[in-house]
Amino acid sequence: MNTLAIGFIASLLAGLATVVGALPILLPIKLTQRVQGIMLGFGGGVMLAATAFSLIVPGTDAAIAQGFSQTGAALIMVVGILLGGLFLQLAHRFTPHEHFFKGQETVKNTNLKRIWLFIAAITIHNFPEGLAVGVNFGTGNIADSIPLAVGIGLQNMPEGLVVALSLVAQNYSSRYALGISLLTGLVEPIGGLIGAGVVTVAQFLLPWAMAFAAGAMLFVISDEIIPESHRNGLEQEGTIGVMLGFVIMMFLDIALS
Repeated sequence: MNTLAIGFIASLLAGLATVVGALPILLPIKLTQRVQGIMLGFGGGVMLAATAFSLIVPGTDAAIAQGFSQTGAALIMVVGILLGGLFLQLAHRFTPHEHFFKGQETVKNTNLKRIWLFIAAITIHNFPEGLAVGVNFGTGNIADSIPLAVGIGLQNMPEGLVVALSLVAQNYSSRYALGISLLTGLVEPIGGLIGAGVVTVAQFLLPWAMAFAAGAMLFVISDEIIPESHRNGLEQEGTIGVMLGFVIMMFLDIALS
């Protein structure tokens, strides 16, 4: 099986974790705001560690292996990360979307259906994650790519649950909420296919692609996930989740690499 197919499958499996995470809405239990804050923070911590250990560090090594000096490799990481963040900033600016709890953003057309706002927000959230998985598997180094895919999958589970809970709270059915959570995951293999395809066809772009994916993920972490985990005075719970997610993902990356 070629790296393109593996990257697609890995990002698909990571994406499907969203609907797995949403399954508890079928149970007669109610998650408290504190638990949701910890879970969101956990997802942010996992992504933060994945950005550092599975994208920036190997991206730097790839640049050095291509003949760049350490300073040159560092500059590639800096420029790529900033470009990835800029891409997400522009996406946020020009795409109508909605934060899960903070309400609508940059939306003036009241006739625009709420569900499309959710789908737009989900796309912005999950595309760079799929891109990151695809870029990693596109290198052909499967062993070093598995921790990132596992980490993204772990992060997607609480995110999928939050999406489903938000929809159920707005009187959507549990089945409908599960379907939308599934759609959030199906965005990721699109990014995975693009990421794996780019680095497979043009290996010299690998360091740039990894840095770009890292920047996009950093933007999502800082702009969306961590602030959401701190809503309603839950800063401490969110911080605990971030730290737990970071150390668990760090352990997985070091132990499985």
